[in-house]
This record gives sequence, structure tokens and C-alpha cells, in this order.
Amino acid sequence: MKYASLRAFSSSTDAVVTFQNGVKTITFNRPTKLNSLTEDMYRTIIATMKESNTDENTKLLVLTGTGDFYTSGTDVARFRNIENPKKLAEESAQMFMEYVTTFIDFKKPIIALVNGHSVGIGTTTLGLTDIVFASDKATFSTPFSTLGLVPEGCSSYTFPRIMGYAKANEMLIFNQRLNAEEGHKCGLVTRVFPHNKFYDETSKLINEMAKLPLKSLVFSKDLVRGRERELLHKVNQAENDRLVERWQSEEFFSAIKKFFAKLAK
Repeated sequence: MKYASLRAFSSSTDAVVTFQNGVKTITFNRPTKLNSLTEDMYRTIIATMKESNTDENTKLLVLTGTGDFYTSGTDVARFRNIENPKKLAEESAQMFMEYVTTFIDFKKPIIALVNGHSVGIGTTTLGLTDIVFASDKATFSTPFSTLGLVPEGCSSYTFPRIMGYAKANEMLIFNQRLNAEEGHKCGLVTRVFPHNKFYDETSKLINEMAKLPLKSLVFSKDLVRGRERELLHKVNQAENDRLVERWQSEEFFSAIKKFFAKLAK
């Protein structure tokens, strides 16, 4: 099984869902928009993950992207014309809250195939996955302070735990971007593969993983990560509470105005 070929046979949607040999794959599929995530995509991913969590035929969940981007994070077009900042902030936080909660509560292994650039929530939720395979062309960034925002996806907890406070602070506070090898060195990335062999080589590994017994996978993940689940929910709540305030702040309005002005040039 090759995930590149799986995408070719899937329906043309923004979040393509495929299934084969015990592996459920979600592909971010808006390459002309850098695979940015719309509200509909968030809802599709949440629903697919919830269904996969209880589906006895699904052993593994795989996330990947089409083209040069894994995902550029949330589609900021939703913030272009803000008529009711409080309502938009609360609705966005609710969506983020549910999205990240679905990762926290997912019982089976999650494998991220980072085929290219990963930005924002695409990067932060990697800390909630179990394996991160990256193309050697992949990069990882979290430019929150550029937009007057704060970390999300539980990264304020998972990133310091994974890579230490110094490197996490560079990313989350000061917008430092990592390449694939740097991500591997600091523990964010499990393995790096040549871009031209990325899907061939990772597919072989995933096929072998999918042969393992389901209950063993579920119980093993719970022993490794289960004790943190309650804490992660608290972190998710705290991050979203702060985001509600940030999305209504003058710093955010000023930053997003500059962002759209730059795009218009």
C-alpha cells in the first residue's frame, strides 16, 4: 500500500479519508491554499477520528498532506471580516477545544506523515501523535506571537516535555522554525526519510505496524500516555481560554490586518 496512490483514488474533497488494511488515513487536500484547515475540514477530521476510535477494523490513524505542505494550520480567512469578535473567538475556541480533545482521547496510535511544511496547529498537535515520520523537505513552525496569539494544541506542555524548555521557547515564543533534521534531533520527529522515497518507505513500516494486534496497540498506548490524559485536558482548556482573549485583542487585530495587507501586495 502506498499513500500517494491511495490519494489518487479518493474523492476530491478538502479532507480526504481512505481506509486500507486496518489503516485509516486523513489527507489534508487543499494544496492551492497550503492545506490550511477550514471549519468543514476540522469537523470532518473530528468525526473521522471519533468513528475510528470505536471501529474495531481500524488499528492505526495516519495524517498527511497533499503537495508541498502538510498543513499551514487554520485558514485565517475566517478572521478577514470580523463583525462580532466575541462570538467568533468563542466559536473558534470551541472548535479548537473539540479538535484537540479528539487527539487527546484517541485510543489507537496516531502516525503523522509530514510530507512538507507544517505550521501552527499542524505542528502543535504532533506532540499528541505517537509517531512522526518526516520528509527531509519538512519544516515545523509555530508563529503565534507574530499574530499576537499563544500556543495551542497542548504544545505549551508537550513541547517542553519533548524537547526541553530552551528549544520549546524558541519555537513557541520566538517563532523559530525547525527543519526535519532539527526536529529529529530535538525529539519532535521520529524518523526522517528522503522526499522522493517518503511514501514508499513509510508505507512499508505502517503496513508492518498494522499487522500488530489491536488490543495490544491500545493497551500499550494507554500505559505510555494514559496517565497524562487528565492533565492534557486541563492544558487544552487553559490554552483555549487564553485564545478567546487573544482573538479579541488589539494585538491580534493589528497583526491580522498587517497579514492580509501583505497578502494583497
